[in-house]
This record gives sequence, C-alpha cells and structure tokens, in this order.
Amino acid sequence: MSKQDKRPLRVIISGGGTGGHIFPAVAIANALRRRNPRTEILFVGALGRMEMERVPAAGYKIVGLPVAGFDRRRLWRNVGVVLKLIKSVRLAGKVIRDFQPDIAVGVGGYASGPVLKKAQSKGIPTLLQEQNSYAGVTNKMLAKGARKICVAYEKMERFFPEESIVMTGNPVRAEIVGTDMDRATAIGRLGMDPSKPLILVVGGSLGARTINRSISRCLDELTSTGAQVLWQTGKLYIEECQAIAEGKMSAQQLLSPTWPRHTARQIWSCPAPEQAPSLRSSYSECPLFWFRRPTLPKTISAKTPRHSPTVRPQ
Repeated sequence: MSKQDKRPLRVIISGGGTGGHIFPAVAIANALRRRNPRTEILFVGALGRMEMERVPAAGYKIVGLPVAGFDRRRLWRNVGVVLKLIKSVRLAGKVIRDFQPDIAVGVGGYASGPVLKKAQSKGIPTLLQEQNSYAGVTNKMLAKGARKICVAYEKMERFFPEESIVMTGNPVRAEIVGTDMDRATAIGRLGMDPSKPLILVVGGSLGARTINRSISRCLDELTSTGAQVLWQTGKLYIEECQAIAEGKMSAQQLLSPTWPRHTARQIWSCPAPEQAPSLRSSYSECPLFWFRRPTLPKTISAKTPRHSPTVRPQ
C-alpha cells in the first residue's frame, strides 16, 4: 500500500459570507468527520466575513483570502476588487499546494471562486453545494468544471449541466435535527414562558430587511394574540430592531446554538417560499409562513425599495 493510500482523506471546503453558506459547510464537515474521524478538513473563506468566526467556533481551521465582491453600481471601485482577486487566486494556489486536497467543495460565496478554479485547473475533483432555488453567481461560474453539483430543488438544470446535478437536499447540522430536548426545556433556555405559544421569526444571519420591516409593522397585532415572539434580526439590524421591540418581544441577532429555538417554536416565519420545503422537511408539524414583497415602513432603514405586502401560509 502506498503512502497516498495510507494517509487520511483531505478535503477543502470553501465559501461563506452568510449563514446560508456557512452552516451547510459545517454540516458537510461534521458528516465527513463522523464517517471517518481521521479526515483532514481545511476551510477557506473571505477575510473579514462571518465564516472567519463561525468556522473556528465549530472546531475547524480556516484560511482567509482578501477576496471581495464586485460593486455593480459604482464600477470605479472595482479596481481594488480586481487586485484583491488576483492576490486571492495566488494565495488559493499556495493553499492547494500546501494542503494537497483530494477534493475541493464549494458552498457559494466569494472565496470559493479562486479556490475551486485553482483546484479544477490542477485536476482536483470539485463538488458544488447549492442551497437555493436560484443559483448563486459563483456556483454558476464553477459549474462547468465541477464533477457533481448537489442541489435541494428541482429544475436546477436552468443553471447547471444536467448530468452533473445530484438531488441531495440541504445539509443540516445534527444538533438541530437530532436533539432530544423537549419544548419546555428549550423555552426555559430561551428565557420564555412555556405556557404561552412561541412565534420564531427567522431573518437570516445578516438580516432580512423585508421580514424585519414587516414585523415592525405588526408588533401590536402579534403581541395582542398572547403569543411570545422571538425575532432573529441578523447583525445588520439588531440595534434598530431591539429598540423597536423593547417591552414587546425579544429581538436577537443570529446566535448559536440554534437548536433551542428550533425545538421551542410553534410557528415559523421565513424570508421566502424557497426556504419552506427545507424547513418543512425537518419541522413538518409546525405551521409555516413566508413574507412575499411586503410594504416596508420607515422605521428600519432600507437601501432598495420593495412592493406590496402579502403573508402566505405554506
């Protein structure tokens, strides 16, 4: 048996920027480690982004690249972005040479572009994991060179080569779906009253402005029902939302672990119907609502306009 055969599998997992990319990536890493604890895993993310904190907190090593996204509105600012991209490609090559991965996994986000492109150029197998029903820009750019593309929704051949697509669903961390915590214990850990219904509003890791503005409009209506509301606002809106919610409901930034909230909730709200199938697969007994293009009141700042409100059950 050769030394190559004896050494453990080495996997690079690259991407991030939001919890929607990071948490599936951590779930993949955890699953690999459960199958073989000797598997060597290295994350590659973008400097200054959420993954540089969340991945080490999950127990994995991460390398940061200075990569950034293109500014489509102020094109003159992209000179610096291009320079960062060139440096990131060079650093990605060094990471691959030093780590010598057997496979590279991309979960979307700026950092996965340079890393997976370099891996593909060196003949290293690459796999993409697309969480959304509308594929991200980076994954679409990498799709042609990927061996397999794991998706959670049908009709993804609109974006990817059909022969490469594998319907896997989205990776979910074991502590969320495998917890044996009962609702009363979960509510106690959250500091809520177990005798009252609990509505969990999930706004995303950075903040879903659409949901946050919708909730701010109906605070009195929600609290008048006698239900408790746990409002996950994301870090971009936490201060504004806490000020609006003071004395009426609990507004929190994205926190870990998330499983007490998932166990305690009786009603979900989520940003879009695209999330509903994934949520319903894990929490089939729980009513689901999504917000589609709600009117945005002026209590929370906005950068772009939205349209008329509807709240629809799924």
